[in-house]
Amino acid sequence: MTYPLDLLNASLTSLIQHHPNRWQLSAAGVTPGLTQIPALLHREAYATVTRRTRILVIAGLSGQEADTALPLQLSEILARQEADQGTNLAWSAIPNANPEGTQDLSRGYPPENQFFNHPEEPEKRYLWRWICFQAPGLVLEIQRGDAVRWQGNGAASQLVATLGGSDLDESNSLLAALGRGAPSNLGVISGLRLTTPTEQLETELGRLIEALAGATLVSEAQNALAARRSRPALEVARTLASVYGAVLDTPVNYTQAVGISGRLRFAALMGGDPATAASVAELVEPYASGQTAPFGDRPSGSNLAGLLWGPELTEATGDNRYTNLVIDAANRYQPAAGNAAPPPSDPDFRPEDMFTGGAMLGRAYHLTGENRYLDLLVKFLRDAQIQQADGLFWHSRTAPYLWSRGNGFAVLGLTETLTYLPEDYPHREQILGLYRRGLDGMSAVQHPSGMFNQLLDWPGSYQELTATCMVVYALARGLKQGWIGLEYRGFLDRAWRAVAEHVDDAGNVVDGCASTGVQSSIKEYLDRPAVFGYDDRTG
Repeated sequence: MTYPLDLLNASLTSLIQHHPNRWQLSAAGVTPGLTQIPALLHREAYATVTRRTRILVIAGLSGQEADTALPLQLSEILARQEADQGTNLAWSAIPNANPEGTQDLSRGYPPENQFFNHPEEPEKRYLWRWICFQAPGLVLEIQRGDAVRWQGNGAASQLVATLGGSDLDESNSLLAALGRGAPSNLGVISGLRLTTPTEQLETELGRLIEALAGATLVSEAQNALAARRSRPALEVARTLASVYGAVLDTPVNYTQAVGISGRLRFAALMGGDPATAASVAELVEPYASGQTAPFGDRPSGSNLAGLLWGPELTEATGDNRYTNLVIDAANRYQPAAGNAAPPPSDPDFRPEDMFTGGAMLGRAYHLTGENRYLDLLVKFLRDAQIQQADGLFWHSRTAPYLWSRGNGFAVLGLTETLTYLPEDYPHREQILGLYRRGLDGMSAVQHPSGMFNQLLDWPGSYQELTATCMVVYALARGLKQGWIGLEYRGFLDRAWRAVAEHVDDAGNVVDGCASTGVQSSIKEYLDRPAVFGYDDRTG
C-alpha cells in the first residue's frame, strides 16, 4: 500500500504556496508505471555559494504502509522548522521515494548499469544520480518504528556519536553506499537514518537541528562539484580535446566529426598547433584522397555532417581538399517539391536535420557564396512547423514529444544557420525569431540544476547532458554575436555550470542520451540509455 499521491502533492503544493521563496515542486525520478517521484526542492538546493547546511530528507523507500504514512507529517514539520528565517539549514525532501510501492527500494545500492532503463527498478537509478549531483551536506532517511534509533554511514560518524546512535548494520543500503567510495565519481555524502514512532518525529528532528547548530556541513560530493565548476572553460576544453576528436569511422557521422572540429578549433584558439592539424589530416586522409568513400549507399544528414570539420582543417593546413569534401556533401541536398523536406532530410522534419543542414549548407554557402545552399536551408527551416507556441520543438511532425536533445539540435541548427546567414537575407528575421523563441522555451523548462530533463515536459525524467551542451553553445554564440541580450547571461551561466559538473578531469561525461531515433511513446524516450564515461556524441 502506498501513501496517496494526490494528498501528498496537495500538501506540498500548499506548502510551496505559503513559502514560494523557499521551496519549489520538483521530481526525483520516474517509476516503471510512469509515476513521478515528487520532491520538495529548497531554492538553495543547487546554490553554488551558501552558508546553510543542505539537508535532503527521504522517506518511504520500503514501500510499506508504516513508512509511507510519514510524508504528510514530514512536510508539515519542515514548514515549522523553516519558519525561523535565521536557520542555518536548507531542507529539501523526497517524502515518498517509492510511490508505486510494488517492491522494496531500500537495498541494492549503488545501482549498476541500465541508467535509467532498468525494466524493474529504474527508481534506484534516478534516486542515486539525483542525490549524487544535488550533493547535499546530509541525507536523512526516515523510517517508522516502535522505538527511536539513530544510525549513520561512515561519513557521518561524528554526527552519529553526538546523537547517541550507531553505525549502519548493512552495506548495500542507499545511505551506506553514499558514505562509501566516490559515488558517481564525486565523493561521499553523510547519511543518517532515523527510525522513530510517528509522535517522536518532530522531537528527534529538533535534536538533529541542535546537533547541527553553528556549523555548515559540506559533503565531499559537494566539494567535488565545486572543483569541477571552478575549472576555467579552456581547461575543460583542453581535457576534452585530449580525449575526443581522434576517431572517424566509416561511414562518417556527426558524433565524431564535431569532436574533430572542436579539437581543431581549440588548437587554433591556443595559437595553432601543427601537431594537431597533422594528426587530424592523417586520420581523414583516406576520405580526402578518395581511397575510402565517406558515406554508405543512402547517407543521412547525420552522415553528411561527418565532414563538417573541413573548413577548420583547410585553415590549419592550407589544403583545399577538406573544404571540397564539405561542398560535395552539401551538394547531396536536393530541392523538394512543394513544402516537402529536401532529401536526404527526414520527410517528417526532424530537428536533427536542422543541425546537420545548418552545419553543411551554411558552410557550403560560406565557402562558395552561392545562395542556393542558403535557399535550401532556410526553406527547410521555414517549412518545418515543428516549433510549438511555447517555443519548444516536437521530435518530428508525427512525434509530438519534447525530447531534450531534439530541442538542443533545433537551437544549435538555428545558431549554425544564423552564423552564415547575411544580415540582408530576406528571411533572416524569421529565422532569428525561431532561434529566440526556442531559447525562451528552453529557459522556461531549465531544471534548477542548470540541466534539461530527457523529456522537457516530464519532471523527473533524467537530466541529460547533450541538450545542455547544445543550449550552452547556442547561448554563447548568440551573446557574442548580439542576437540576444545580456538578460540571457544567467541562463547561460546556469547551463555551463551544469556542463562543467558533468565532465570529469579524464573527459568522462555523465548521462548523455544514447543514439535515439523517433520514438512512439513517452516511455520509449524515458528508457533511452544514459551513457556515463567515454561517449563520442556527448564529448
